[in-house]
Amino acid sequence: MSTDEARRRIRLEVNGETIEQEVAVRRHLADFLRLDLGLTGTHLGCEHGVCGACTVLVDGEPVRGCLMLAVQADGARVETVEGVTERGALADLQRAFVARNAAQCGFCSAGMLLTAASLLERTEAPDRDLIRAHLSGNLCRCTGYQSIVDAVEATWAARRAERAP
Repeated sequence: MSTDEARRRIRLEVNGETIEQEVAVRRHLADFLRLDLGLTGTHLGCEHGVCGACTVLVDGEPVRGCLMLAVQADGARVETVEGVTERGALADLQRAFVARNAAQCGFCSAGMLLTAASLLERTEAPDRDLIRAHLSGNLCRCTGYQSIVDAVEATWAARRAERAP
């Protein structure tokens, strides 16, 4: 990075913590999270927004961290897999991924988990087709997706059973 590169001070909430920091205006959110904040659960794969490994939640919405600049997140609430894991929001989904071998190499897992979590929060009754469609923007080279869909479906079924009277 050259010393004359434009910089801007941003303020955002990352995993519940307020961060105020100066960043290069061309720094991607994924690089800011990984390199500046040490949150390495956000993976960089294709760096073109195709693979979904860099998925994070920005104001509750799944976003490709490699396509969003850190300055665009100024004033936003950002959640990474580390933050969502720490507050226990993904514990049941993570257990289902492990039980069904849906996290083989683990490279896509953070993006898959956050994308699946957003679906489970927003959808009353996701069927297998909806789960597949929602996860279709996240690439996995190991599982063939069946086990990931199984894990999401099992998590939804377990959550529904817990809420039943």
